[in-house]
Amino acid sequence: MNGIINLSISHKWASLNDLECARIDNLEDALRAMRSADGVRECAIVQTCNRIELYLDVSSEFDVPAFTRRFFPSVPHELIAHYESRESLRHLMRLASGLDSMIVGEDQILGQLKDAVETASKERTLGPELGLAFSKAIKAGKRVRTETQINRGSVSVGSAAVDLAERLMDTLDDKSILSIGAGELGTLVAVALAERKLKAMFMSNRTFRRAQTLAKQLGGTAIRFDTIDDYLCEADLVISATAAPHYILTHDQIRRAMQRRNGRSLVIIDIANPRDVEEATATIDNVELHNIDDLRRITEENLKKRRSEIGKVVAIINQELNLLEEQYKKARANELIAALYQSAEELRIRELEKARKRMQSADDLRSYQQILDDLTASIVNKLLFELTASLREAAAHDDDDLMRSAHKLFKREAD
Repeated sequence: MNGIINLSISHKWASLNDLECARIDNLEDALRAMRSADGVRECAIVQTCNRIELYLDVSSEFDVPAFTRRFFPSVPHELIAHYESRESLRHLMRLASGLDSMIVGEDQILGQLKDAVETASKERTLGPELGLAFSKAIKAGKRVRTETQINRGSVSVGSAAVDLAERLMDTLDDKSILSIGAGELGTLVAVALAERKLKAMFMSNRTFRRAQTLAKQLGGTAIRFDTIDDYLCEADLVISATAAPHYILTHDQIRRAMQRRNGRSLVIIDIANPRDVEEATATIDNVELHNIDDLRRITEENLKKRRSEIGKVVAIINQELNLLEEQYKKARANELIAALYQSAEELRIRELEKARKRMQSADDLRSYQQILDDLTASIVNKLLFELTASLREAAAHDDDDLMRSAHKLFKREAD
C-alpha cells in the first residue's frame, strides 16, 4: 500500500452508538498521534455528527488493521470502510459534492472540509498530497453547486417550513415571527428564519433559558412561554416545533387572539409530531394553518429533484478526478526530474573539485586537456553507471517492458 487512503465510519451503515464510540474528542491530539504512526506521511480528519473520515497519505509500511485497532479500539472492524488510491479520491469528491450526506446535496459539508484542512494545516499534518486532494475536492463541490440543482429546494422540515411561509406570504421581509420550540427542530427553523430580513423574531420555549440562548445566538428576542398569547396578537407568522405531547395552541386561544388583531390574517405552520396546534384552528376566519404533512410533500418533491441531478454531479466528479490524477502525475514527474537534476549537479560539483585540484599542479596545455577529458568522461560514466547496470539486468531477465521504456526515454528505436 502506498499513496492516499480513506478510512470512514458513516451514518449509512453505522448506528448512532457506533458513531459516538468512534468520535474523536480532540482532533489536534489525534492528528499528531496519527502522523507519528508507522507509514503515515500526511493525515486529515473530517468529523461531523454523521461521519468520521480519516484521509491518510501512507507508505508501504502502513498497516491498516494495526492502525484501526489503535485509533478505533471500540469500533467493530467491519464498520470501518477502506478506500485506496483513485477510489479514496472519488469518495472525497462525492463527500464534497453532497452525494454521501444524509441530506443529498447539502452545503454544510464544504465548510466542514475547509475546517478539516485548516486544523490539519495548523497541526502540520497536511502536506502536498492531501492538500491537493482537498483543494480539488472543494473545487469540485463548488462546481457541483454552481452547475447543477443538487442543493436547490428545502429538504429538511425546518427550512421547508420557512420556505413555505415565504411562498404563502410573498416575502418575510419586515414581518414579525413567533417561533415556538428551541429543540433540534425549532433550532433549524430559527436558523432559517435568521437568514431573512425580519422585522422581529420572538422565540419561546418551556425552558426559558434555552430560548434565551438561541435568541442570543441568532439575534432574536426570547419570550416566556406564559406570554405567548400577547405575541399571537402581534405576529404575522407562527411556526411551532415543540416535543410536547399535547396542544400548545388551542382553537379558543387562537380565536381570542384573532379578535384582538382587527382582521389581520395569521399564518400558522405546525411542524410538530404530535401536533402543537389544534386542528379546529383552521376553521377560524383569517387563519391559515399548515401542518407537517404539507411540508413532507414539499421535501419529498425537492429530494426527488435533487436525486435527478446525481448523474450530472457524477460527470463533474469524474472530470475533476481525471484532472486531479493528471496533476499528481505531473507533480511526481517534476519531483523525479528535480531529484535527477540535483543528483547530477552534486556529481558535477564533486568532479569539478577534483579537476581543480589536479589543475593546480598541471603545467602545460596538454595536461589541462587531459584533465578536462578525464572530467567529462568521469561525469558521463557516473551518470550512466546505475542506468546501464539496470538495463543489463533487464536484458538478462528478459524484462521487455523496461527495455522498451528505455528505448522510448532515450529516443532510440528498438530492434
